[in-house]
Amino acid sequence: MAADPGKFAILVGGGPAPGINSVIAAAVLRIQHAGGEVLGLRNGFSEIMQGRSEAAFVLAGAEVRGIHVRGGAILGTSRANPTKRAEDLERVIQTLSALGVTRLITIGGDDTAFSAMKVAERAGSKLRVAHVPKTIDDDLDLPAHISTFGFQTARHLGVELVRNLMADARTTGRWYVVVAMGRKAGSLALSIGKAAGAALTLIPEEFAAGKGSLDRIADTLVGAILKRRSQGGRHGLAVLAEGVAETIPEGELHRLGPVEHDEHGHIRLAEIDLGRGVRKVVEERLRALGVPTGIVSKDIGYELRCADPIPFDIEYTRDLGYCAAQFLLDGGSGAMVSVQEGRFVPIPFSTMIDPATGRTRVRTVDMTSLRYTVARQYMTRLERQDFSDSARLAALAGQCAMDPGAFRDRFFYVVEGD
Repeated sequence: MAADPGKFAILVGGGPAPGINSVIAAAVLRIQHAGGEVLGLRNGFSEIMQGRSEAAFVLAGAEVRGIHVRGGAILGTSRANPTKRAEDLERVIQTLSALGVTRLITIGGDDTAFSAMKVAERAGSKLRVAHVPKTIDDDLDLPAHISTFGFQTARHLGVELVRNLMADARTTGRWYVVVAMGRKAGSLALSIGKAAGAALTLIPEEFAAGKGSLDRIADTLVGAILKRRSQGGRHGLAVLAEGVAETIPEGELHRLGPVEHDEHGHIRLAEIDLGRGVRKVVEERLRALGVPTGIVSKDIGYELRCADPIPFDIEYTRDLGYCAAQFLLDGGSGAMVSVQEGRFVPIPFSTMIDPATGRTRVRTVDMTSLRYTVARQYMTRLERQDFSDSARLAALAGQCAMDPGAFRDRFFYVVEGD
């Protein structure tokens, strides 16, 4: 007689990403084929950390067939964090135990991965846990060539939106400042800007080591607009990763509006109107320089998170869902699921922790990589050569009726450290 596969549960944490339903469907169908039962847990950890077993419902083939092509998440999601209080973590274990759950699949980003690791540690041998990495930010600690699911769809749709805005910019002779999602990592913003051919993209990685300030960000954009004008252009589009806001000292951040924090203590970047705030500062500085320029700010992000996944993410997430289920069926636990070179590779939770922070590692853009180097080469922005070449410097200064020396004194600081 075959061994009892046990009772499984699946939950989703963090923000939505294209492909969640595909992971759920693939895992459910694999488990049911093995004779197991699957419970869906509504709204991430939020219900079970309060002892609400009614959040669970049976997931069967009828509920999941065909959902792999749909965006959103049939289980819902939340950012509830069971690791902040010991009693919440204990209640998660107790609720799962009361439901008879012995296998848990979590789907989420770095915070959900950390919660999954803590649940696995606390439950011990009573509960096997596998985590499926999900985020359109592409910032989980996977090998450099492996993207997180949802990223490819978000980039694809983000590029389409940005190209439409670039056509509008050309038609109307204005600039757009587009803010794309990405907290610690600028991968999504960089990839959208690079693929669409935006004038420039600003990501949080380039403002590390104390270089971030609202003034520096604004002057980088002012410099780009002036350079484009010196080359005969009156329009353009800049992409900013929302995480650029986190590089601005909190005292300055209030210039953009009220600051809120989520359950994990992160600033709610989506609630900060970075684009509008930066746009206002840039417009003020251009007016002071005698260069009136129409600028429109636009956020893209929520439009991408629940989009129907493109074929890449559908196939990718079916692999991930299958591997998560099979890993647990085979007796595995305590790992994040990855597919590398066409093979399933479990990444143990223990290897994902950053010893400096005690949290899961975040993958950021490598500023020395070919990926960033090529992107930077095609951006329109001030460079050191613009200040060492007298003809270039004179052309830039002429755009705002400044003498070259004054222009250098005013703007050279934005290229220092490049």
